[in-house]
Amino acid sequence: MPVSVSGLIADRVARFVAFASRTHSPYQAATIRIGYGFFFAFYLLQEWPNRRVLFGDLSPWSFDIAKAFATDTHSFTVLAWSGGRWWFELVYHGAIAAAVLLMLGWRTRATAVLFLVGVLSVENRSPFVGDAGDNIIRIMAIYLAFTRCGQVCSLDARRRRLHPREPRHDRAGVVMWLALGLPLLWMSIVNWAGWLGVFWVMWSVQGLWFAAHRWFPRHAARSLLDSGSAMLHNCAMLVIAVQVCFIYGSAGLYKSQGSKWQDGSAVYYAMHVDLFRPWPWLNDLLTANMLVIFLLSYGTVIMQISFPFTLMYRRVKNVLLAVMMLEHVGIAVLLGIPFLSLAMIVSDAVFLPTAFLIWVGNRSTSLAGRMRKRRGTHARTGPADGIVTAR
Repeated sequence: MPVSVSGLIADRVARFVAFASRTHSPYQAATIRIGYGFFFAFYLLQEWPNRRVLFGDLSPWSFDIAKAFATDTHSFTVLAWSGGRWWFELVYHGAIAAAVLLMLGWRTRATAVLFLVGVLSVENRSPFVGDAGDNIIRIMAIYLAFTRCGQVCSLDARRRRLHPREPRHDRAGVVMWLALGLPLLWMSIVNWAGWLGVFWVMWSVQGLWFAAHRWFPRHAARSLLDSGSAMLHNCAMLVIAVQVCFIYGSAGLYKSQGSKWQDGSAVYYAMHVDLFRPWPWLNDLLTANMLVIFLLSYGTVIMQISFPFTLMYRRVKNVLLAVMMLEHVGIAVLLGIPFLSLAMIVSDAVFLPTAFLIWVGNRSTSLAGRMRKRRGTHARTGPADGIVTAR
């Protein structure tokens, strides 16, 4: 009996909905979460001695200027609420804590939003401090807040594995949800802004998720929330991938328009700027060979323009991805721009094969287990006579 057209369409739609309702690329999302959490925490810790001059009460970009600029550009920063030192210290160190917790994968639904608040607050306080790496993480932090980045390689995943019934009895999560609602309510009363509506939606959806898991574990509403969350995650991961393609494609096309990359002067002169010469002898060694300058100039432009098109060919994409990551490592070493390079390497991770990420995760777990076992053996054995000193 021939299949009707309506039945065929319904079957295709059902398959598409089932596909879209599954969480895709969980390992890539976890890699991005760990990478950006480490990036921002390391950045803030490195600038910790200069934090007040760069982002705080001693900054040449004064509080009044920052507040006026944020108002004119409609940019979000909680550091525009007060110019006091202790408010700045609270926000700055809170941003470090949020980045570390996100990297570890603890309560990622909440810490991803807190990480977003920390990134936007610090970066928008002094928008002209930093490099392109800050712009990248500012954009990616927004997308990351809508992903399920804690499903694997996280403390959340470990907690779910050890306590599978906890979502129905997650008292700590409910307390944290209520605690975050109080400052949100206070901010809404004191100074309402449009972006508060976004945070209210996030807070409300999380409350619905808690209620569905607590009182309606078998209801269709819970399945609907899970499916919607998976679809939102998939859309966010797709947007991250498209954003990376835009970055490379636009950068490559822009380079191809001028003569600076055609004659190699862009690479040559960049390596002779004192600000970008952490290893002068190494820069001089490379720029002394015109063939190296030619390969770096034309290779960079070709790779950046062609990268979005190689996504259709897995093997070519994987090889080009490895070469581009090595190029970013070279930029970090030769030009002394580690944060930009790290931000791009982390962004590139969205295209890494799942099998490779699982292999890296298993190797890391195995290595950590051997180190713990070796440390435990050293602790149980005395320094000379083999006396048991600890258990």
